[in-house]
Amino acid sequence: MRILLVEDDQQLASYIIKGLKQAGFSVTHAADGEDGLELALVEHFDAAIMDLMLPRRDGLNVIHHLRENRIDLPVMILSAKRQVSDRVIGLQSGGDDYLVKPFSFEELLARVQALLRRSSNVTEPTSLEYADLKMDLLSRKVNRQNVTLELLPKEFALLEYLLRHAERVISKTMLLEAVWGYDFDYNTNVIDVVIHRLRKKVDHDFEIKLIHTLKGIGYVLKVD
Repeated sequence: MRILLVEDDQQLASYIIKGLKQAGFSVTHAADGEDGLELALVEHFDAAIMDLMLPRRDGLNVIHHLRENRIDLPVMILSAKRQVSDRVIGLQSGGDDYLVKPFSFEELLARVQALLRRSSNVTEPTSLEYADLKMDLLSRKVNRQNVTLELLPKEFALLEYLLRHAERVISKTMLLEAVWGYDFDYNTNVIDVVIHRLRKKVDHDFEIKLIHTLKGIGYVLKVD
């Protein structure tokens, strides 16, 4: 899947690009509206993430030109403008979704995936499973071997990310960006603390262990 990111904040853009690439997307970045429009007109993308306040050509103008040219590229608007009227204008101008800055990467990724599902008519799964571990995304209940696991919100979010990327090595940076947001303190030990609590709930009372730490690398959900 190819994503066009049009964002002039280089630090924010680098976080988004890194996260999307780690999630399996191919990302093309434009630092201003003029370059973003040109790319969208001549290349194929599956979705676009568009800042509003851009050099040379603002995001709403880019979206307007895309719709004028009958390009139905799904567009998620990023903006620091949080008033309802700003969101209405963005959506009425041709945007498909509107995300207010600052945001967590987890929410950004979920919304991009939702845009892609809507454009391809793919139904979002309501549950995730790996081995004997089951997560219901609607009721937010988790069980293993029919034993209910009581998880705190961050534990649930972290486990959901591991389930969505089962058997893939996930770095601490990926988890921080996905669960806590791109501007979180990278020197914190919060990941280790939550992983420790989560492992006690998911693995402690079961013979087969699922959550594994790869020292100096990250974490992986797999049958060992």
